[in-house]
Amino acid sequence: MTTLPKPGLRPANPNFSSGPCAKRPGWSVEALKDAALGRSHRAKIGKSKLEQAISLTREVLQVPADYRIGIVPASDTGAVEMALWSLLGERGVDMVAWESFGAGWITDVVKQLKLPDVRRIEAPYGELPDLGQINFDRDVVFTWNGTTSGVRVPNGDFIPNDRAGLTVCDATSAAFAQRLDFAKLDVVTFSWQKALGGEGAHGMLILSPRAVARLESYKPAWPLPKIFRLTSNGKLIEGIFKGETINTPSMLCVEDYLDTLQWAKGVGGLDALVARADANAAAIARFVEKSPWLGHLAADPATRSNTSVCLSIVDPDVTALDADGQAAFAKGLVSVLDKEGVAYDIGHYRDAPPGLRIWCGATVETADIEALLPWLDWAFSQQKATLKAAA
Repeated sequence: MTTLPKPGLRPANPNFSSGPCAKRPGWSVEALKDAALGRSHRAKIGKSKLEQAISLTREVLQVPADYRIGIVPASDTGAVEMALWSLLGERGVDMVAWESFGAGWITDVVKQLKLPDVRRIEAPYGELPDLGQINFDRDVVFTWNGTTSGVRVPNGDFIPNDRAGLTVCDATSAAFAQRLDFAKLDVVTFSWQKALGGEGAHGMLILSPRAVARLESYKPAWPLPKIFRLTSNGKLIEGIFKGETINTPSMLCVEDYLDTLQWAKGVGGLDALVARADANAAAIARFVEKSPWLGHLAADPATRSNTSVCLSIVDPDVTALDADGQAAFAKGLVSVLDKEGVAYDIGHYRDAPPGLRIWCGATVETADIEALLPWLDWAFSQQKATLKAAA
């Protein structure tokens, strides 16, 4: 195979990682100059900034006024674990998964919490489970967007308004890029380092009035670590949802999150963020449609993510390789792009099928996506030539 000439145009920002994600356009460390460094998060200035982060989150994400929003430790993982350990066990639970993180929540519920009544509703990478199997008289745990598979739920229509159980939604790669139907969701979690490119270590926990009622009426049979406790004496600890965090947050990270939220508000809020992510994903979709060697891992266009876009290498010479060979080919392609400085961190997740994963969230510029695409063809031609030479 003849290798292609090296493209002349490079992405201005080659950061396409699915987490931590690209910083917002125009970001510099100067954006953090007003951080409350060296100050207590319980001081007036610290609490004010935490309250502002909660308020702006509500505004940009369009969270209903009667939903609580809290800043919690340990990123999205911490937020999900708080919900699982604090809320589950009151009734049976349906665990819905179609990629690694959803599967991880199943492991926690089955092997750690050891709940006796758990139904697993699963699908392989690239597919969405039959959502009609879900029984909403039970509690339900699912991811809105499968970060490692590129498969998302198209909308919240599969969730009834008159459900008896709670819906717990890991929305970490959906928030700020997809429209979350809060009326259908009782617990929503995400992290700062995903869709808005904030810094790590902090998560967000959003609770509906129904979730709050469960917290105040149900006490789990197991002990809860301090870091998971959302109630005291049977009542919600309201301070958590007013900027009084359970443990000490990084005020530098808080400042960075505030900066991204202000940027999001300034570009037009949720509508604009969704449109930016949609445009990025659409640019890749047009490229894949014409490509003889690339395909979407998510077969159904209705379920394709507009953030964590996962691609499969469908070239016959590559698919003829065994699993290790396919993974090595994909890894080599990613390495070539990394060495050229045109795309960082776009390899498939370690548990996912071999391929590429390109973050298309709102902080990524469409011009950078479009500049990257010819480099994919070039890198593939490099790897294909190496494969042929070794045959």
